Amino acid sequence: MTYAALEQAAKARQLNILGGFHPTPDDNAPSDCKTLLMLGPDEPGFWPAFTESPEWQDGTPDPMDRWSVRVIGGWAASLGATALYPFGGAPFQPFYTWALRTGRIHRSPVAFLVHDTAGLFVSFRGALALPEHITLPATAPNPCDSCPDQPCRTACLGDALSPAGYDVPKCKGFLVTDAGEKNMTLGCNVRRACPVSQSYGRLPAQSAYHMRQFTGA
Repeated sequence: MTYAALEQAAKARQLNILGGFHPTPDDNAPSDCKTLLMLGPDEPGFWPAFTESPEWQDGTPDPMDRWSVRVIGGWAASLGATALYPFGGAPFQPFYTWALRTGRIHRSPVAFLVHDTAGLFVSFRGALALPEHITLPATAPNPCDSCPDQPCRTACLGDALSPAGYDVPKCKGFLVTDAGEKNMTLGCNVRRACPVSQSYGRLPAQSAYHMRQFTGA
């Protein structure tokens, strides 16, 4: 099994391998895991494919999480791997820490994760814990280090981001006002301000769905 073959298999499932690493005991990965791969939507094809899925069409709650369990879980079973998810209730898997371990995902100036090709639109549908040691591609530098303006620092329209951190209640409160409508339909202004995000290809309809999930609107 090669990384290239896994990458091709991921794309056939509308997924993208966002990075991977070889866990140590300190990473809290499954004990038999030799390689852990982080999986996210493969843009821009993910959203059209997802909205054709039975999970979206059946009208019951949590369609994207259920899609992830079916698709990633089925793939993991075929590989003899373990599927891991960033949802499902406590105790939650340490996806933030795992992301940083990949060397392709970094901490941005506003503390959100930033990816070398997805920018601040990086998101996770799950991870594969493989029992084989897979040779991984080279890591990538933090794109924020070469971003001269770092527009994410001043892009929050709701003033919910500050040096003190991210004020989630303030963010949600702003989003449900008239002034927050642009964010609700196009996605978080901070994430959209990232130059890397702008070339990623994520569709506004997908961002709008996640904003509705975030606010409960």
